[in-house]
Amino acid sequence: MKLIIQIPCRNEEKTVGLTLSQLPRKLEGVDVVEWLVIDDGSSDRTVEEAKYAGVDHIVRLNRPRGLAAAFMAGLRASLEAGADIIVNTDADNQYRAGSLPDLIRPVLEKKADMVIGERPIDRTPHFSYIKKKLEKLGSLAVRIVSGADVPDAASGFRAMSRKTAARLNVFSAYTYTLETIIQAGQKGMSVSSVPVKTNPPTRPSRLVKSVPGYIGRSVMTIARIFAVYRPFVFFTALGMALMVPGVVIGLRFLYFFFFTSSSGGHIQSLIFACILIIMGFQSILSAFIADLLSVNRRMLEDLQYKDREKRAG
Repeated sequence: MKLIIQIPCRNEEKTVGLTLSQLPRKLEGVDVVEWLVIDDGSSDRTVEEAKYAGVDHIVRLNRPRGLAAAFMAGLRASLEAGADIIVNTDADNQYRAGSLPDLIRPVLEKKADMVIGERPIDRTPHFSYIKKKLEKLGSLAVRIVSGADVPDAASGFRAMSRKTAARLNVFSAYTYTLETIIQAGQKGMSVSSVPVKTNPPTRPSRLVKSVPGYIGRSVMTIARIFAVYRPFVFFTALGMALMVPGVVIGLRFLYFFFFTSSSGGHIQSLIFACILIIMGFQSILSAFIADLLSVNRRMLEDLQYKDREKRAG
């Protein structure tokens, strides 16, 4: 039984050594523990520091491609290296390595295919009020779409089985956290959560460069989740949100047209109502097309999974 702990990195020369130094080389129920660093186009001494700390594998991306791409590159490399269990953690030493036994236990006991480390968000002083609320909102959206009861869906501290890793895909360039849980839930995998401990921050978050930017990206990520994984519901709801006001405004015009003498002054309302109704109808039509495309996507993902298993096997 081989466990590989992967760490996506970009310009982490000051923290990657500390993070690696905290990781175990032995864990109960595991024969081999190896470390893997994904260098996302770093321009500093991240790779050198990782080598000095004793990392076993290094995956180098020739240019910065983002956290999601680095995460997926790590999964592919871990599978090719023969990992039976893959753990992902952050390079800033946010998560305490002492929580690793609890994190991998459900996977070892075959009680879960993926396990998410639940941070004490409400008791984390360096998380702003807005960030705490957005973390909970994102987790709620993930629960609705995936059916997985995960209180901290944005946590990057997670363990997964080999089979689970081979079936994951990430389309977002921003982050992998929400999307991977949704895919696992939609593919019928078991996703669970365990409480984990965190360390004091070693640097400011790179995903939260500004509060407005974080809010915008979070809202767009949540909207994209529904559009990709619940396309029929998403586009139908959008269509109804446009069509219903259009019908109401149209009925208002008809009232003035038949029961008052001022119908000519409300022609703008009629035009606006027609625009809303047409847009709503087009959105509902898009729901059917998007639903058919989602079926095709699932078929392609199954083919990709089989290809990954052959390559890694």
